[in-house]
Amino acid sequence: MKAHTKESQSTMTAAKALQFLKEGNGRFMGNLKANRNLLEQVNDTSEGQFPFAVILSCIDSRTSAELIFDQGLGDIFSVRIAGNFINEDILGSMEFACKVAGSKLVMVLGHSACGAIKGACDDVQLGNLTALISKIKPAVAAVKEPKENRNSSNTEFVERVADMNVKIAIEQIKERSSILSEMYNNKEIDIVGGMYNVHTGEVVFDH
Repeated sequence: MKAHTKESQSTMTAAKALQFLKEGNGRFMGNLKANRNLLEQVNDTSEGQFPFAVILSCIDSRTSAELIFDQGLGDIFSVRIAGNFINEDILGSMEFACKVAGSKLVMVLGHSACGAIKGACDDVQLGNLTALISKIKPAVAAVKEPKENRNSSNTEFVERVADMNVKIAIEQIKERSSILSEMYNNKEIDIVGGMYNVHTGEVVFDH
C-alpha cells in the first residue's frame, strides 16, 4: 500500500476517510495488516504529506491510532493527550490538519478503562495532573446516573463518562473553532467520535 499523495487526497471525501478507518480497524481486529513498505513510505513522503484524517486520542499505550486503524506513514495526523480533551493548541493542530494540509475527517477517539477518566471520577489531586483532570470533570458532571458510587470502582459509570467526554470534545470543536465549524457546515469535513475497546481491539463509531 502506497502513501497518500496530493492526487489521492484530492479525491478523498469525509465519508471515504471514515470508511478507510473502519476498514483499517477491521484489519487490525483480524490481525491482517495491509501490505506496506514503511521505508518506501519514508521516501514517498519526504517531500510532503497528505493525510486524510486527524485523530485525537489518549496517550494510553494501548491506543495508538496508527496501529488500531492500520495506517502507515503520511496517512493520518495523530494528536494525543491523556483523556483526549480539547484545548487551544489541539484546536490549532486540527485547523492546520484540515484547512492547511487538506485532511477531510476529524475524529475524537476515547477508550474503555481510561486512567484519565478514572482520575476525573475520583477527583485525583497530583501535581500538574490536577489541572489536566479538571478539563475532564465536565463530562463527569454531565453523567447524571448513577447518583451513588460515582467513582472509578464503578466500571459502567467510568465508561459513561468516557463516552460523554468524547461527545463534549466534539461539541467544543464546533463551538471553539470557527474554521472547523465552517468547514463542517460546508460539508468539506466531518467531525466524528468513537470508542476503542481495550479488551477486543474494536472501535465503535457512534457519535
